[in-house]
Amino acid sequence: MSHTNLTVYGATWCSDCKRAKKFLGEQRVHYNWVDIEQNPAGEAFVVQANNGKRIIPTIVFEDGSWLAEPSNAELAAKLGLQTRAKLDYYDVISIGGGPTGLTMALYGAREGLDVLVIEKSGLGGQAGVTERLDNFPGFPDGIAGAEFADRLTQQARRFGVEMLQAQEVTGLRREEESLYVTTADGAEYGARAVLVATGSTYRRLGAPGEDELIGAGVHFCATCDGPFYKGKPVAVIGGGNSAGEESLFLTRFAERVTILVRGDSMTASKIVIDKVSANPKIEVRYNTEAVELHGAEAGKLSGLTIRNNRTGAEERMDPAGVFVFIGLQPNTGWLPAEIKRDDWGFVATDPTLVTSMRGVFAAGDARKGSTKQAASAAGEGATAALMIREYLKER
Repeated sequence: MSHTNLTVYGATWCSDCKRAKKFLGEQRVHYNWVDIEQNPAGEAFVVQANNGKRIIPTIVFEDGSWLAEPSNAELAAKLGLQTRAKLDYYDVISIGGGPTGLTMALYGAREGLDVLVIEKSGLGGQAGVTERLDNFPGFPDGIAGAEFADRLTQQARRFGVEMLQAQEVTGLRREEESLYVTTADGAEYGARAVLVATGSTYRRLGAPGEDELIGAGVHFCATCDGPFYKGKPVAVIGGGNSAGEESLFLTRFAERVTILVRGDSMTASKIVIDKVSANPKIEVRYNTEAVELHGAEAGKLSGLTIRNNRTGAEERMDPAGVFVFIGLQPNTGWLPAEIKRDDWGFVATDPTLVTSMRGVFAAGDARKGSTKQAASAAGEGATAALMIREYLKER
């Protein structure tokens, strides 16, 4: 989605500003940030636009119009996102619009099925906010995550797939031979089959101060928030591929990137580790954990306390931003109890991707045993489409 001239006027302590920025980031809408407490001209604009009132966030769009303190629903409407479906009943509903859900959808639509995709964030899932995909088959030079997501979305739309964005699914139930999906706005849509392709999100640290500072110095997406740290030092927490790849991306903007690794080595692939080691702007600190983030009282990150888990020694770091990449957790907490999950929340399926609820399939990152790779996510989406086709033949 191209909204490169969008500007958000706000302040670091403003919770509604954080919410709006999070929403825009999830929808992959690029924006400029103006802190009115640091920018007198920005503050003057806000006051003038709001008839003398200092209302934030005030968001200015490409066409020069603006919204003051908008809800997520108002933002979605202004951005032209479809949040309500055209039909009440579909052959198949995919809950999730990442590579798995979109691949299933385009396969199903090519078979002549009415397919609805419901995605609470940006279409393309985590792939869309990944800086670059270098290991997806068919792209010898790699492809930017956003471009990959856009291409997959366009391909699904070409086959007639209907897609809802900025819409969260809150319930799923079975009634006779039909399944019913409830969304956060109270709407309910029926289907003959449902695919759970909700993917996963980055785990949080659980350290004191983290929750209050998300979006105000603590981030989970380098491509979304990295440009705000031009010429400044940042810390990356994690030792896997995501931590390494996103650290490399952050060197485009940051003065210095310090990777904090809990173990005595990184678990990323050799090619990622080699690139990290060769980059002079990256320092890796092993056996290091973040135990507290500071600045919650002021509404903006001011530093963090780290601990050497071998010696117990603690010290303070003062990065301008912290990016957390410590693994994934499935987006399955909303599912009904009838759908079995493992101890970590991943959905259990049989070899045909069927869950413990008849007519409900699961694939991709949310499924127990999945490999958490974009290529296999798309492959599971294709498999799910074929399994759903066979299921529908019998009904």
